[in-house]
Amino acid sequence: MSEPVSQFQICIDQVDAYEFRVKFDKEHHTPINLDEPAPLGKDAYPNAARMLAAAIGNCLSASLLFASRRPGLQLGHIHTTVNVEIVKNENRRLRIGKIKVEIDAGIQPQDLEKARAVAAVFEDFCTVTESVRAGIQVETSIQGLSI
Repeated sequence: MSEPVSQFQICIDQVDAYEFRVKFDKEHHTPINLDEPAPLGKDAYPNAARMLAAAIGNCLSASLLFASRRPGLQLGHIHTTVNVEIVKNENRRLRIGKIKVEIDAGIQPQDLEKARAVAAVFEDFCTVTESVRAGIQVETSIQGLSI
């Protein structure tokens, strides 16, 4: 990988039990709460898996819109559905096993040729999906502990 072109930081604070509040690096971005489904949490807010699904679906939708602008492809209202399969790994830990994204961009029959060309390249513009596919490096530390 090359040198970073930008960086940002978010902060996450525990509110109660498995409920956490996420504060973004920009003051104008509204903080959001996350929670785990029962029996751990109260399921009062989306959990991290749902946020990842939303991030992937949003990034792919925005990338499709971006890629369609170059060749002048007119899209209709974009509606994206993200289906997530939760599986257990060999240690019986929950993992996201598969994410299937279906995008309805209201493509008109007369635009099918342009749409095929856009469909062949739009995923390459998606920062989130391509990063997940490649396996993001995650470094973890716990203050006061050497792990």
